[in-house]
Amino acid sequence: MEVWFSSLFQMCHQIVQADRVKDLTSVAGVRSNQLIGYGLVVGLSGTGDRDKISFTAQSLKTVLDRLGVDVDGPVSNYDLYQRGVASLAYDKTKLDNVASVIVTATLPPFAKPGQTLDVNVAAIGLASSLRGGSLVLTELRGTDGQIYALAQGGLAVSGVEVSAAGTEITVGVPTAGRIPGGAIIEREVTTPFDQSEFVILNASQADFTTTSAITNAINENFGEGTARSIDAISVAIRAPLDISDRVNFLSMVENLEVTPGEPKARVVVNSRTGTVVISRTVRVTATAVTHGQLTVKVSATNEVVQPPAGLLGAGEGDAVPLVNADVAIEEEVRPMFVFQPGVNLRDIVDAVNQVGATPSSLIAILDALKSSGSLRAELIVI
Repeated sequence: MEVWFSSLFQMCHQIVQADRVKDLTSVAGVRSNQLIGYGLVVGLSGTGDRDKISFTAQSLKTVLDRLGVDVDGPVSNYDLYQRGVASLAYDKTKLDNVASVIVTATLPPFAKPGQTLDVNVAAIGLASSLRGGSLVLTELRGTDGQIYALAQGGLAVSGVEVSAAGTEITVGVPTAGRIPGGAIIEREVTTPFDQSEFVILNASQADFTTTSAITNAINENFGEGTARSIDAISVAIRAPLDISDRVNFLSMVENLEVTPGEPKARVVVNSRTGTVVISRTVRVTATAVTHGQLTVKVSATNEVVQPPAGLLGAGEGDAVPLVNADVAIEEEVRPMFVFQPGVNLRDIVDAVNQVGATPSSLIAILDALKSSGSLRAELIVI
């Protein structure tokens, strides 16, 4: 079987194309923030936490108290312990239609109060499915403990679980769902975008060539000294202090086209899936490679024999089971192939395909090339 590589750009084109600055960088301090909250999903069709999760019952009681509903008597073991009740023999509140969930959302930069967010909901108790449920009003907080959004609404659940006559089939993940536009932003996150004379652009990948190209492009279009490279990641830009002028200025900057530096030669190997990705700049020195494969076959044949009396300790007429084991080792003979000095990606692919190497065999070959010093690239195993 031939080995195919995920090198779409490297295999098809040798030309380096210019990219926009906005596709290569991000503005320092302008980022998304993660929000999280705890809530309840109600309206489930008997697939909730039931009476086995005490904090679900406590949470439901708290919600009902806030709505002015008085709940008489204990609703969980926790209530009994709090009241010092020794006996636990009571009729527990049934919570088949309620489930405790964790709610998460991503707050984008510059998001304003009144805008909506998509939220993700996942069960944390014993609920078997959230299909058909609705999230009760839930506070979403940031890492600073402040409330930034409120979430509520019906869940869209793609997974499904069906059981009948002792047979259960689950497709997807029915214990997690999503509410598109299910949260309303209540608080804005401040950014340092307009609080300094300089705006810092951070490249998505560290590369001196890329940051130098960005700096040169900005200075050529807006005057020498407008931008300066700080390191392989950051470029400092002197921007107008007026917020409107600053926005217009950065709009022009991010649409400038530059030629980024070519990535470092890398070979990325996923040992679990057998996926191998080789960048276009990978080179191999003159090397001869051969790769054999040992196959060990063990077979066993069960027989029942009836030996004469006294043989193998058996009595007369007693049947004795025997196991005949056969072990064979086969070594597959494969030809040796030679890499010439400085061969490129296509040469590597052709040579490996000619000997019919499998992905697992290719991983072993690449590892051996790296160990011998013949592979002029960084080998990354994930």
